[in-house]
Order: sequence, then structure tokens, then C-alpha cells
Amino acid sequence: MVPDHIKRNTRRHFFQEVFGAAGFGIGAAALAGLMGSERELFAQNLPQSLGKHPFDFAPKAKSVIYLQQAGGVPHIDMWDYKPVLAQRDGQPVPESLIKGERFAFIRGVPNLANTPFSFQQHGQCGLYLCNLLPNLATVVDDIAWVQGMHTTQFNHGPAQIFQMTGHQIPGRPAFGAWLSYGIGSEAKDLPAYVVLLSGMSNPDGGSACWGSGWLPTVHQGVPFQKRGDAINFVSNPEGMKKETRRRILDTVRDLNQEHLDIAGDPEITTRISQYELAYKMQTSVPGLMDLDGEPASIRGMYGYTGRGTPSYANNCLLARRLVERGVRFVQLSHRYWDMHGVTYNEDIVNKTTAACAQTEKATAALIRDLKQRGMLDSTLVIWASEFGRTPMRQPGPYFGRDHHPKGYTVWMAGGGIKPGIYGATDEFGYNAVAKPTTPYDINATALRLLGIDHTKLTYKFAGRNFRLTDVEGNVIQDLIA
Repeated sequence: MVPDHIKRNTRRHFFQEVFGAAGFGIGAAALAGLMGSERELFAQNLPQSLGKHPFDFAPKAKSVIYLQQAGGVPHIDMWDYKPVLAQRDGQPVPESLIKGERFAFIRGVPNLANTPFSFQQHGQCGLYLCNLLPNLATVVDDIAWVQGMHTTQFNHGPAQIFQMTGHQIPGRPAFGAWLSYGIGSEAKDLPAYVVLLSGMSNPDGGSACWGSGWLPTVHQGVPFQKRGDAINFVSNPEGMKKETRRRILDTVRDLNQEHLDIAGDPEITTRISQYELAYKMQTSVPGLMDLDGEPASIRGMYGYTGRGTPSYANNCLLARRLVERGVRFVQLSHRYWDMHGVTYNEDIVNKTTAACAQTEKATAALIRDLKQRGMLDSTLVIWASEFGRTPMRQPGPYFGRDHHPKGYTVWMAGGGIKPGIYGATDEFGYNAVAKPTTPYDINATALRLLGIDHTKLTYKFAGRNFRLTDVEGNVIQDLIA
């Protein structure tokens, strides 16, 4: 028997009374998603006392692959071509442009810096792409290029956390956690939210970029390891039989259930469910990770780097396999785009060339692969860095560019997105001047394509309703096909 004072203090018992089933704690989405049910189950079971459910639109997308390019991509060296920089290379930047500005490294009045790369127009949209992007040029008309992006953060960690959670301070749920909470997953034996890491290190924002914040922890992103088992401890230790593991889990489940009946803590429900999911993954994950089983043509298209070799290319191929199996949100984070430093290898020429060599082929392959399988219409691909790079040189002997939040590019493909060029920066690539767009707007639009009104997918915490887009964000109707 659960003491009355505990019942009064836990939301779990409120939901038990509403749903009449112990399996639905902390709202239908949390456990329904974990058990592989679909959005209709959540919508049918959501109590009216919680307000109108968030599924106000016919969904165009079922899943998201978010390609987080950590470090600050130099937009003017990639796809935001600015001829005026060639004309004024080495000249001081107009002081009126930077008056009152705050930079991470630049001091005084720096000189403008032309791109070291050549550009050419591609596709019906006529977008200029640099010579480092030959594969992306083949899918340029499948992409919506949002070129008037701006953000409020100019340091890596806070900007990456803001990009993924809608707030620069750690502690709020990431995009994928919101989706897991809101509409669950169609995968019965894999997490709803998977994180794949590559590059020099993890993103500066760390696990806050895929945390669940104050949502139940069942919704946090599950990072697959770069080496060894994809999931820690998913393999049985030597000498452990499957039947023995099953008996141990059954015993642990019964003990946790007794504790749950006494304490009413919703995190115990998460613990029970996660043990069961881990048991299922012992069967599902090894087959999922066997990329050698893909046809040679597919592995070649992505630039597959071999079994057990962590790479962005392998992660892109794995992302397709994950959404194919019903995973709701796959987040790739590639940390290699920090475009300044004290050695020659960290300048714009070398660093951009290396970063594109690591990512460009696989990114284009992902779009082509999804398209040829008929999956692009139901999979929203988002490619985004936390900010851009200045059109001015940093002080010092090398061709570095400083952090730049006032104008950069994010792009999206598939999932009901209308391809084309949207927005623009000024002639220097400095300020977003046409159809300025924020990360809030990108996230609101993405949720809309998933059938969700971003203002209604909320969670009450600390006395108020929170959402992914905080109190901001507008759906960009011009980007919806």
C-alpha cells in the first residue's frame, strides 16, 4: 500500500489514476515510447486535464537525423559566397559594421579576409558551393539552405547547448529528448534517441547536448561508443548464459517493482524499463552495427572506413540503419570545425579541407541513400553548426576566423522540407539581413514537420511550462513543401 503522503507528492500516482494502469507513469509518451508504441497511442491516452495534445498537423516526417557540426563552420568558405571579400581582401573592415561588437579573439579593427577556395554555381537553385563540396553539389536541389541564421551565443559550449536545447545553460532537455517524451519511438529494441560521436573529441557542450534535463531520464540520448561494444555492458560477460541473465533481470525487476510500490518514484519505472531495453539490445545491436553486411556500393558511397573504426562516414551509414529500424532521433556530433589556432594545421585552408574530407562525401551519400530507399520523405535531415565564422582575419600570422553568431548557414533536407535558398547575409557575410532565422525557428519548423505544435509540447517544471523553443520560435512556412 502506498502511503497517502507519497501519493500526494508524486505525479506518477496522478497519472496512474488517470490511465488506470501502472505502465503509464509520468505521462503516456514516456513509457509508451519506450515500449515501441506510436504517436496515435500517446494522443489517444493523453488526459484532457493536461491540455490539448500537441499533434495538430498531419506529420510529414517520422524521424530526424541531426548532423551537428561542432566547432563553428566557416559559412563564407563553404556556401555563402561573397565576391566583395576578394575585392577588399586585406583591407580594414568598415568600423560601422563591428561598432560595439564583442568577439572571442579579435581586438581592434581587423582586416577582411577573402576565401582561399574557388566557387561555382550548382543546381537549379544556383547556389554557389566551394570546390571542397563536389558530392554535395549533386544533391544541392534536395536541400533547403537557410542562409540568414543568427544566434545569441558566441562561445562553443553555450552555443552548442543552445542549439540543441533552446537554452545556453546546461540542464534542459535536448531536441531528441523532447521527441522521445512527446511521441516515443517505433523501435521496440533500440532507444528512441541515439547519439553518434566522431571527430577530435566530444562537443564542447558535452552530454548537455543530448541530456533529458528534468524530463524522466528514459528520454536522454544514448551515446554509442566509438570503440568496443556500441553500448557499454550490452554483451554478457564471459561465462554468463542468456538464461542466467534473464533470471537475474527478472529478480531485479521484481525488487524494483516492490520499491516502486513503496516509494512511487518515477525513476524506478525508468530503471525497470531500461533493464528490459538493454536485454533486447543484446540481440538487436550486434546486427545493427554490422556495417560490413551493407553492399560494397553503399559502403563505397559513404566512404566507409572499416569495422571498429570510429568515423563520421560510418556514423552516417549507421544513422540510416537506425531510422530504418524505427529510432526517432539520431544525433551525429562531429567535433572538427574549430577554425583557428596557433599552428599551421589549424588555419582555414587546412582545417576546412580536412573537415570537408571527413564529412562531405558521407553527408551527400546519406541524402542519396535515403532518397533511393524512399525514406527521405519521412526522414528530416538537419545539418547545423553552433555559429559561423567572421569574414575578418584574426590577429596573428595564420588564416584564422573568429566565432561569429550574427550570420551563418544551416540546411535541412527531406521530411517535408521545400528545397531552395532561404534568407541571406549582407555583402560581407556578417549580418543576417534577409529572412533572419534563429535556432528556435529551426526547431519549431522541425517539430511542425513531425506533426507537433511547438507551443503545445510542454513539460511543467519549477512552477511553469517549459518547451524546446522556450517562449520564442516561429514556424517557417516558406520551408514547408
